[in-house]
Amino acid sequence: MTKTLLDNIGNTPLVAATTLIKNKDIKLLLKLEGNNPGGSVKDRAAYNMIKSALDRGTITPETRLIEATSGNTGIALAMIAGLFKLNIELVMPENSTRERVQTMRAYGAKVTLTPSDSGIEGSRDYAEKKVKEEEYVSLNQFGNDDNWKAHYKTTGPEIWRDTDGQVTHFVSAMGTTGTIMGTSAFLKEKASEVRIVGVQPADNSSIPGIRKWPEAYLPAIFDPSRIDEIIEVSEEEAVTMTRRLAREEGIFAGMSSGGAVSAALKLADTLEKGVIVAIICDRGDRYLSSDLFV
Repeated sequence: MTKTLLDNIGNTPLVAATTLIKNKDIKLLLKLEGNNPGGSVKDRAAYNMIKSALDRGTITPETRLIEATSGNTGIALAMIAGLFKLNIELVMPENSTRERVQTMRAYGAKVTLTPSDSGIEGSRDYAEKKVKEEEYVSLNQFGNDDNWKAHYKTTGPEIWRDTDGQVTHFVSAMGTTGTIMGTSAFLKEKASEVRIVGVQPADNSSIPGIRKWPEAYLPAIFDPSRIDEIIEVSEEEAVTMTRRLAREEGIFAGMSSGGAVSAALKLADTLEKGVIVAIICDRGDRYLSSDLFV
């Protein structure tokens, strides 16, 4: 049976790291979310948020959508909004990589760039102002339950299936926190002893896709009770591991993936045995205009 592009969101490969782990009693499995049609894990949430809103009638083809994004969610929303013939404006900091901006525009979205010194928080403020003052609707990925439910319905079940229920630890970078919230909810239902590990940047570190939010901007979907441990990684650690992934494992990914794998290796150093699954959230070609791979 022929599948549409939307049918090919999810069911991404889960591959074993071959060089990074020295302890033979520990498996490190990497879930390659860059294999989604839009190139990142955010395809899952974007599709579920748009499809669910359309099904409920909270948005229609006449709705003017607006969303703040650091990149991957915006690309996914641009792609899926285009397929559903929806108008969408995406707001992101002006220091976002050129590849991300161009990709969103290629899918037909309007892109608005906000001052880089105000970060993604400034982009969120801009979008919220548009919703309050003009006839815009935000999907609000930071407070939308359809974000984390996408991972409850797909990412968690895939990991459980592809590890034959043997997963002992799940490691994910935290941005909107949708991936870790939804996957945790599913895995904890299957086996409460599975450890859920979130990844945050160390102080004074900037890692695209990983955030330590100020209290006022903490995602409403975040529930700290669903996380067993948080591991911090530095910008240098994330960059080094991203480069190692490409050179040693053949996995070409972005910096947040390097951060997640760096945290997974720190975790592995504390274990005698286990099956660790880490999310590789996107592809490295989104960062070629940056200095990540110089």
